[in-house]
Amino acid sequence: MKIGNQLSEAAVLGELGGRLARLRLGRNLTQQALAAEAGVSKETVQRLERGHSVTMNGLLRLLRALDLLEGLEALVPEPLPSPIEQLERGGRQRQRAAGAHSKLRRQQSDGWSWATATTSRTSPPLAATGRVSPPRP
Repeated sequence: MKIGNQLSEAAVLGELGGRLARLRLGRNLTQQALAAEAGVSKETVQRLERGHSVTMNGLLRLLRALDLLEGLEALVPEPLPSPIEQLERGGRQRQRAAGAHSKLRRQQSDGWSWATATTSRTSPPLAATGRVSPPRP
């Protein structure tokens, strides 16, 4: 089964546990031997292989013992800023997200907003007057 966004968390955990169990068996390791090598309990290995959740620390230890930890690099790649963002920030890293309010603040600081643009009309809409061109001052 392919792991994708359409799957539930339970389905992803089940698929991941099954894959790890097949890898363990392919390497001819018992659950106890893998647990000892990873430094976790046998119950942690059993829980993971049954598709139950385990701690992130336990998962990382098991992935390391199976030589799969480097696969996380492909899973969560290092985010790289765009060249324009690098120039704007002068090499500094971003510390927080701007959020939705920053766009509103920029509009308000420019003195323009949708509210002022639609309420500043003094004449009726063109369709209401039947005119093709706007009235001359």
